[in-house]
Amino acid sequence: MRLQILGVGRLKDGPERDLTDDYLRRASAMARGLGFRGPEEAEVASGGGMEAEGARLLARIPEGARIIRLDEGGENLTSDAFAARLSRWRDDGMRDACFLIGGAEGYSPEVRAAAPQTLAFGVQTWPHRLVRAMLAEQIYRAMTILAGTPYHKA
Repeated sequence: MRLQILGVGRLKDGPERDLTDDYLRRASAMARGLGFRGPEEAEVASGGGMEAEGARLLARIPEGARIIRLDEGGENLTSDAFAARLSRWRDDGMRDACFLIGGAEGYSPEVRAAAPQTLAFGVQTWPHRLVRAMLAEQIYRAMTILAGTPYHKA
């Protein structure tokens, strides 16, 4: 199963970019042996309002993919539950899972309709550049949980 992070806007060089890249590299190194591809990150241009950003996001999603919107009102999962969900999707034969990180204005109604499943990292509002790093880390953590490595100490 291919894992993708689709984010509105460009994550500029700096500590958040370095952290995101580090976790994506670590996750990629483990993913193949666990039946995953990626995680890959793609950025769509910001600007033009949430409808334009939403159209650009939706255009990047592979047909038939599971779409998960990152949203502070979304479902809160433990790291173990997140890993179990990825494993179940993989075992069910899902080809793609896309995690969406919207722009500063949020998600268009079209994106909300196409991606009703949401995931939160708590009820707080986080800067989008930190959300990318946090999501990359949680994907890496999920890989370590599924591989049985000692990184995750519950």
